Amino acid sequence: MINAVLVFNNSGQPRLTKFYTQLETSVQQRLISEIFTLVSNRPNSSCNFLPLPPLLASSSKSSTPTTPHNDTPSLVTYRHYATLYFIIISTSTESPLALLDLIQVFVEALDRLFENVCELDLIFNFETLHAALSELIVGGVVVETQLDKVVDGVKAQGRVAKRPVNEGKGGLGLAGFGRGEGVWAGR
Repeated sequence: MINAVLVFNNSGQPRLTKFYTQLETSVQQRLISEIFTLVSNRPNSSCNFLPLPPLLASSSKSSTPTTPHNDTPSLVTYRHYATLYFIIISTSTESPLALLDLIQVFVEALDRLFENVCELDLIFNFETLHAALSELIVGGVVVETQLDKVVDGVKAQGRVAKRPVNEGKGGLGLAGFGRGEGVWAGR
């Protein structure tokens, strides 16, 4: 099971935090800080898997230590693309290589949706970011990994922001307003 999906920029500012297991806000904030510190200090040549910091591992343990839990978070899988870190916290039942592939599909879907995605796209169009993630993962379970289906699902929801294009029509004139020509119909 996937317990959380996080996206940070190189400065440690979270751009996406989606937790699929309930944690107190203070624990979430400390966990976000710890994970970013661990991931950002690793050299580029090291592997993309880490054991979970003790903060979350200790807070998610059962009150009965004799009962093993397969859904206890235990692994951090991440990829670093340009200025962003994509991080997945998961249980030991998830394959780390499959999670790396899932991150790749997520990034490629965002790239197709935003046409050459950048950090500002994620900041100003967080609805599309969350819609793409919800096409991939529902309740901590991976439901779709086919890139075309993910992109089509997000577009069908109508949450893809269209960048304004100045094609000699006089900029943001009111002539096309209301017909959806070059105007983003999202929130």
